[in-house]
Amino acid sequence: MFTGIITGVGRIAALQDLGGSLQHGKRLTVEAPVGYLDDVGLGDSIAINGACMTVTTLDTAAQRFTIDVSAESLARTAGLGETGPVNLEKALRAHDRLGGHIVSGHVDGVGSVTRMEPVGESRELRILAPAGLAKYLAYKGSITVNGVSLTVNAVADRADGAEVSINLIPHTVQNTALHAVRAGSRVNLEIDLIARYVERMLSAPAAAPETTA
Repeated sequence: MFTGIITGVGRIAALQDLGGSLQHGKRLTVEAPVGYLDDVGLGDSIAINGACMTVTTLDTAAQRFTIDVSAESLARTAGLGETGPVNLEKALRAHDRLGGHIVSGHVDGVGSVTRMEPVGESRELRILAPAGLAKYLAYKGSITVNGVSLTVNAVADRADGAEVSINLIPHTVQNTALHAVRAGSRVNLEIDLIARYVERMLSAPAAAPETTA
């Protein structure tokens, strides 16, 4: 479980094929900020651009760790099959503050950035989300973009999905890998967990009333 509050910006430094077919995944070597791995152990969960992954090897002296990503995960996420900056968040501990919102680290879909432009001191980020996620997106609701907990400022339904508008304050731009996204970039999206449960409760068939003898 995560919060969507990024605790470090790392970098995918190298990729290694885990096999010779398209059914095989990749091993990613990730560089972390100095001191970031001091409390991390083998098998720990770290969200990489919003996707929950398991630490498979660890080199704290070199500030590096590896994760193994399946072909399925590579096909359903963005930014894990190439080198470059990534957002990092360690798994939530029971006594931590929930500064963002409840995030599972499971990517629900990949969106496409349609706009990333300055607006005053901030930046407006617009993302076209897949049509299947449209019903979960709401004005002032929460969405996770590449692992970052953000607030939706506007939603515009379109034939090919839903375009959401998000305001990025300077702190978010400076302290996450979102500074690198541009129009056309693909980003990982996770919808609000509460919205998922509400949709299930509203769509599930009513249970038959219990009878007593």
